[in-house]
Amino acid sequence: MTVLAERPSGFAHPEAEHGPTGLLKWLTSTDHKVIGKSYTITSIAFFLAAGIMAMLIRIQLAGPDSTVVSQHTYNELFTMHGSLMLYLFAGPFAFGGIANYIIPLQVGAPDMAFPRLNALSYWLYLSGGLTMIGGFLTVGGAADFGWVAYAPLSDAVNSPGAGPDMWIVALVLTGFSAIFTGVNLVATIFYLRAPGLTMFRLPIFTWNMLVTAILILVAFPVLTAALVMLWCDRHLGAHIYTVSGGGVPVLWQNLFWFFGHPEVYILALPYFGMVTEVLAVFSRKPVFGYRGMIFATITIGALSTAVWAHHMFTTGTVLLPFFSLMSYLIAVPTGIKFFNWIGTMWRGSLQFTSSMLFAVGFLIVFLFGGVTGVLLASPPVDFYVHDTYFVIAHFHEVLFGSAVFGGFAGLYYWYPKMTGRMLREGLGKASFWLMFIGFWVTYLPQYLLGLRGMPRRIAVYSASTGWAGLNLISTVGAFILFAAAAFTVLNLWVSWRVPEVAPANPWDGHTLEWAAASPPVHHNFTWLPPVRSERPVWDFNHPEHTTQMHPPSEGEVTRAERVLASGHPDAGKETQR
Repeated sequence: MTVLAERPSGFAHPEAEHGPTGLLKWLTSTDHKVIGKSYTITSIAFFLAAGIMAMLIRIQLAGPDSTVVSQHTYNELFTMHGSLMLYLFAGPFAFGGIANYIIPLQVGAPDMAFPRLNALSYWLYLSGGLTMIGGFLTVGGAADFGWVAYAPLSDAVNSPGAGPDMWIVALVLTGFSAIFTGVNLVATIFYLRAPGLTMFRLPIFTWNMLVTAILILVAFPVLTAALVMLWCDRHLGAHIYTVSGGGVPVLWQNLFWFFGHPEVYILALPYFGMVTEVLAVFSRKPVFGYRGMIFATITIGALSTAVWAHHMFTTGTVLLPFFSLMSYLIAVPTGIKFFNWIGTMWRGSLQFTSSMLFAVGFLIVFLFGGVTGVLLASPPVDFYVHDTYFVIAHFHEVLFGSAVFGGFAGLYYWYPKMTGRMLREGLGKASFWLMFIGFWVTYLPQYLLGLRGMPRRIAVYSASTGWAGLNLISTVGAFILFAAAAFTVLNLWVSWRVPEVAPANPWDGHTLEWAAASPPVHHNFTWLPPVRSERPVWDFNHPEHTTQMHPPSEGEVTRAERVLASGHPDAGKETQR
């Protein structure tokens, strides 16, 4: 007989308030669940703002000799679009929002290890984001030197005004936010795990967030140091990146990309973890090659710090054979992950919910983006397409494919746990299909534009270039993508206005967060199942399949004893069996 874990009836309602309520609760709470929701809502708002900027960019490029926006405004738009997507959405949504909410639940903890530091992290992130956006309100406008801020374009001569300074301050603030969150995640995972939850029983999402947190602690201090030196160049005449004062402009590229390439995996690894959880649950199978997935994640984290000059082949200052080899090598553990993802689905009982569709879509689009990344690991190819729309297409396929497809998979999967409400499957599937179609219509033409020589960062091109048709198709695709995001926003609104109550475990999930109510009580758990594998909740709900696989070890309490001690309402039924 299958026993599904439902919300325990003998306990306080999970939405019972603790401490302040209303706005004061959101302003003062140190509860990881409130902070996780704050991160999620804020990052989605920045995502929508970045999407509007992207639409303005695509409208400007839809035809030749366009005058929709000026060159300066265009520079501001692509700089702020990239900055919002990378610094304020993709990373904070994953390790600020989803991880903040889910990791303590997955490890069986009542909260993050340092709740006040967790709250400080969010407020630093919010203040940094508002500071960056506030650059538009200054006299000279927002930063306009690209999200990578290459020297000398970012010095005081080429980028005067307060907008660039606000961009620098914003990245310092959000950098400290990420570092504090990384410390919190590492401490929580190592020290607050439930009894029996050994490191090799942790969910894959938790493992991915652990490696991500360590990468944050390695990479973000380097970016902070580089930004401090840029500030000193702009205001104190330090000439660290200025040739006329004896500085070296390419030093900025080395420092930035020593942060930037690990940052690519800081952005991707959390979504790898989300997709792994979704594929296993909706394939009704355990993760195929569980330990192989863990070691592949660790390998990606280690190699990511050795490939920063992958983006500097054309500078003539790096050892091409070494960095080319490293760039090829890092594709190997990613390939192992793809093998294991396919193995997880193979002969599984697949359920194509909205979350599962986004996860499968992630596999397809990220694979294609990864293959073009392998092409760019070859210096001769990189020389030809560097700073063209080929790189734009590759970059968006990798990061849009992971952060948006993978992020939406995680959002649709954990939304019932976070809110106690169900999203509408019809709207979710419509959002997926529009996004999947719009994705290819937008970015495939950009590969061709790059091969035909269209450089990035240009606002106007002439009709004689022959780029107009492909740009128009790409703009149509961008409108489809915008419609796809609008369907998900509509879904969130409908769920909020006309709620459908979510059970504790609507998907028959595997990991400990599904043992909590939806949404969880203040301290997360009123009971915990015994942990004897990486799927403790599934083991508890399907005892007929796990008795032979995971028998109680010597000294470990039986399932009935553990449930009886927990006070779960099924305790009496268990002891009678």
